[in-house]
Amino acid sequence: MKLDQLLTEARNSATENLDRLGTLELVHAMHTADHDVMAAVERELPQIALAIDATVDRLDKGGRLYYLGAGTSGRLGVLDASECPPTYNTPPEMVVGIIAGGDVALRNAVELAEDDPGQGRADLEAHGFSAKDVLVGIAASGRTPYVLGGMEYASNIGAATIGLSCVPGSQVALAAQIAITPATGPEVVTGSTRMKAGTATKLVLNMITTGVFVRLGYVYGNLMVNVQPTNAKLVDRARRIVASITGLETAEAAELLRQAGSVKVAVLMHRLGLNKGEAEMRLAATHGRLRTALGE
Repeated sequence: MKLDQLLTEARNSATENLDRLGTLELVHAMHTADHDVMAAVERELPQIALAIDATVDRLDKGGRLYYLGAGTSGRLGVLDASECPPTYNTPPEMVVGIIAGGDVALRNAVELAEDDPGQGRADLEAHGFSAKDVLVGIAASGRTPYVLGGMEYASNIGAATIGLSCVPGSQVALAAQIAITPATGPEVVTGSTRMKAGTATKLVLNMITTGVFVRLGYVYGNLMVNVQPTNAKLVDRARRIVASITGLETAEAAELLRQAGSVKVAVLMHRLGLNKGEAEMRLAATHGRLRTALGE
């Protein structure tokens, strides 16, 4: 598909006079256009659910989740991956974001990096990508050679492939086992896919990792019980989570958390009357799923 035929490259008739608008009219036009994003993502919810279940199956068996993209798509993948360790206390290698051009491309445009399909494969190999893993290829246009090269490699070795693009019937969608395609339509500024397409991409990536870690037991109710207390805010959050689940006063919850070393172990110690070692063993036997360990 030629670039001038892509939905993401089409001209938005509603904003053809964008530069002639007053500032309030300008922001209103942008806000109105963003309404397209929620509807586009909503249409893809069944596909997003399939992607979550496929990823949980792989991660439960020791696999990892990889994001591969260029430009805005790559930056959003790296962002989502980098937020998993502090939120869910995951090892950094569990969710990996790879951007064309390397980490320097997070702040600077790296010319031609996205045009080399072989580099997509090479970057996956360099990061230890394997058949047991999941690859989410991200490309708003659905045609980025770097992403397509990585997806072809992933498919050839038997890994799970998910294609996230904003163009129905795109090459990325066709190359994937599961295609997620929020068709957000022409951008406010023609071709500027960091806008509607970027917003839709971030929403989908947030859903994927949140859904995956809920299913893996990293969340109890809506509480992030796998939180890593690495700063004052997160220490306080962990303390409040323990207090909320156990019903203990704040000071008692803080002391229990200090003894246990983690939210899940603290809850098990209190609710089941276990010592730290017993609680850790019970948690390990349920693959870290607190609700299962509690017998609920």
